[in-house]
Amino acid sequence: MKETAALLKKLGLKETNSGVFCGEWLGSGPVLKSVSPIDGKVIAKVRQATPAEFEKTVCRAQAAFQKWQTLPAPKRGEIIRQLGNALRDSKKDLGRLVTLEAGKILAEGEGEVQEMIDICDFAVGLSRQLYGLTIASERANHRMMEQWHPLGVVGIISAFNFPVAVWAWNSVLAAVCGDSTIWKPSEVTPLTAIATIKIAEKVCRANKVDPAIFSLTIGNRQSVGERLVSDKRVALISATGSTRMGRAIGEVVMRRLGKVLLELGGNNAIIVAPSADVKLATRATLFGAVGTAGQRCTSTRRLFVHESLVDEVTRQLITAYKQVPIGNPLDSKTLMGPLIHLESVETMQSAIKQLKKEGGEVLYGGEVLKGKNFPGGRYVTPCIAKAKGDFQIVHEETFAPILYIISYKSLEEVVAQHNAVPQGLSSAIFTNDVREAEYFLSTRGSDCGIANVNIGTSGAEIGGAFGGEKDTGGGRESGSDSWKNYMRRQTVTINYGRDLPLAQGIQFGDAV
Repeated sequence: MKETAALLKKLGLKETNSGVFCGEWLGSGPVLKSVSPIDGKVIAKVRQATPAEFEKTVCRAQAAFQKWQTLPAPKRGEIIRQLGNALRDSKKDLGRLVTLEAGKILAEGEGEVQEMIDICDFAVGLSRQLYGLTIASERANHRMMEQWHPLGVVGIISAFNFPVAVWAWNSVLAAVCGDSTIWKPSEVTPLTAIATIKIAEKVCRANKVDPAIFSLTIGNRQSVGERLVSDKRVALISATGSTRMGRAIGEVVMRRLGKVLLELGGNNAIIVAPSADVKLATRATLFGAVGTAGQRCTSTRRLFVHESLVDEVTRQLITAYKQVPIGNPLDSKTLMGPLIHLESVETMQSAIKQLKKEGGEVLYGGEVLKGKNFPGGRYVTPCIAKAKGDFQIVHEETFAPILYIISYKSLEEVVAQHNAVPQGLSSAIFTNDVREAEYFLSTRGSDCGIANVNIGTSGAEIGGAFGGEKDTGGGRESGSDSWKNYMRRQTVTINYGRDLPLAQGIQFGDAV
């Protein structure tokens, strides 16, 4: 407890914390307890937003946007550069808090903060590359071009499994684009959000800019979530979470003709082809399926193995699974920590029952761990199961470490099974046959937003746009040209001649 108290103090946190930031710290709503999945104990408390405080946050974010959008983009980028450096200084402490609150192992906690640092670096370069286009006009003495302007207030809704990185993917790109942001973090991980915003606040104040460009409102769906997505003053809602949540948010935002960016569920698969490097495929599958206790949207959930290799791959995976150290994620030797909720454990057990009901077989794991080394009831052994591609449970995303192994005969057959699920986030094939790799990447191949060859489904870099198709929502966050989500496009035509020709050769007479 003393170590936890010292960590909270270093990050500017107290026993009870204000859960609203809009240039000032507020929070007079119901008290929320942050419970660590490591042992089920309360870390600290947070006072959530009231309706009046939410309203004040939106107003302050609007006012901050009006000033921030006029600051030249490279100067906005300089502030984000300083934010990246501030996150570097707090990497170990903030990463440890991610572990304490979300249950990730220490390496993944610090890795998540590194993602924030990396996206800050990306955004700094982007601040000098917000390019438009010059377009050839069909009319003489005319010039056409497109330019991009700041969008406005951006609402960010993040999930527990990446409690800070998803905020950074959205907020720092939005910031260099000239927007202000309002963050609604998961109610399960409020302390990491408060600590992150405190770091951003210091950077903003040091540069004499309104820190309300990085606003925060902690609250439940009724007090904050529904208000945020239905507010016409919020130009874009970027939401990360379940498909069910995304459908509800999308309907509300589209009803008011707002913009929405959805990054939702994944049911990600690896295909192990006959020519694959089996050792490489096994290592990638182990991290993809067991990392973050199977609670990443990019976690590997389905493993299609060619019938000639299925026995060998299964044997190697079971051997590897038996060697995974499970326990307190604050221990540097641990590779798999707890599930986030007791409900998550129940969901995992329910999925295993459904698997058996459909004719599947558990080959290893799936037990709930008990005893003094596994307090709180959230620890399980990762599960390997034998299944078929058309099982109903295989088509569902169970946010837990269950890996379904499915044998296949031909590439065309396995790609069809791969694409048959509702989700379309991340995918991979392990092969040393260039024709198989190219088929998998072709229009007839993977239908996912991410398609990899000889690397797993998990661990995307920030330089590429992140997201997927179908029930994954179609949104793209992080790198590439995803910055366009946070700006409004404007097509401009300039007539520098003395005539007024119309497009498409239309003649309208000489009445004037």
